[in-house]
Amino acid sequence: MLTIEGGGETPVVLSGRLDATQAVAAQAYLDRLQGVVTLDCSDLQYLSSAGLGVLLKTHKRLLGAGGRLRLTAVSRHLQDIFSYSGFDQILEIEPGR
Repeated sequence: MLTIEGGGETPVVLSGRLDATQAVAAQAYLDRLQGVVTLDCSDLQYLSSAGLGVLLKTHKRLLGAGGRLRLTAVSRHLQDIFSYSGFDQILEIEPGR
């Protein structure tokens, strides 16, 4: 299960699991956002390859429109996923405390 809240002037809070079953809904939500989008990942427990695809597509769309995607409060587990996949070289990632 994934819940997504916020956007616009406030960070988008992702909670739960961003996997193939949630990817379409997550993409639809993120597709509505413009400019600099900050994703608060402090409660994101799991990220699959489908979830990585959502983040990459969102990142590319925002860059093309002069915006950007930022991930904050990223857990050590998710940092490892980004590192192994090379996404740490693509996305702006701020580790959690």
